Amino acid sequence: MNAEALKELFRPFGAVTVKRTFGGAGVYAEGLCFAIEQDGEVFLKVDAQSEPTFSAVGSSPFVYMARGKPVTLSFWRLPAIAHDDSDELRRFASLGLQAARRAAEAKAKSKARKPAIGRGQRR
Repeated sequence: MNAEALKELFRPFGAVTVKRTFGGAGVYAEGLCFAIEQDGEVFLKVDAQSEPTFSAVGSSPFVYMARGKPVTLSFWRLPAIAHDDSDELRRFASLGLQAARRAAEAKAKSKARKPAIGRGQRR
């Protein structure tokens, strides 16, 4: 799926930016990557709060092989109903963006808690 097709898919949700990554694409809103595309499949960001909603509609996580072992990312397949129903697309894309926001907030809090190491100090 090319960048224009991804923008068209997410049009009911709002304007998105698409950046090529690792043979696929990242889909961004508000500067946050809330979706990825790989081999024509779209996956949305999930977390502990949103994962049950995706699971309930039969979605599944993005898994790839690294060094012969499966690696599961916190992105789940865009449910089929969201491809055909703009309200469902908005709902699931919003869940993905909310999960991306929470992840960014957690990362920012984690960085804020780490003390800065000054010159001459050891780790």
